[in-house]
Amino acid sequence: MVIDNLCSQARGRNTTIACFYFDFAAQNEQSTARVLGSLLKQLIFGLEEIPEEILEAYRERKNAIGGQGLQISDVLKMLQIASARKRAFICIDALDECATEHQVKVLDSLGQLLQQSPGTRIFLTGRPHILPEIGRRLGGRVTSMSISPERDDIATYLHSRLAADTTPDAMDSTLEADILEKIPTDISEMYVEARNTPEAT
Repeated sequence: MVIDNLCSQARGRNTTIACFYFDFAAQNEQSTARVLGSLLKQLIFGLEEIPEEILEAYRERKNAIGGQGLQISDVLKMLQIASARKRAFICIDALDECATEHQVKVLDSLGQLLQQSPGTRIFLTGRPHILPEIGRRLGGRVTSMSISPERDDIATYLHSRLAADTTPDAMDSTLEADILEKIPTDISEMYVEARNTPEAT
């Protein structure tokens, strides 16, 4: 909903949007370099043309001995260049599912981006236990909002998914009843974290 809303508001404005979703099952593939690279690709896609500085950096790396890839510092500089061309909104979902060894680097990189690109806005979601780390790494004005899903909403969603199951014989009525009872009860509270700067609107 956040992404859809931002995309709708961005139409006709000098704005570009990038998003990334962390998946616990894909932690090995979601390194800091890949996360930042994905964000960069999306921000560049939102520009009318690729900035010459970014093109030149890619040419240099392509011609490097052994075809050395871009370093995190290189990608971060490119993110700063791209976000300077248009106001940038970066949304990252389920940050708590980012591998621990990458989580700090991702947050530090985002913090550097905010320092160099004050017009950039970052929206993060995750479970409450990572909120202190976000505050330490991003600094500045950090606003957090707690979101607790309603039990009835979760139950309604589960009913709709179970009704659309293409293999209804895979479970009996007892298992279905357990699902409808257990999941809404145990659903974890999530929080939404937004980083605002003084000129935020």
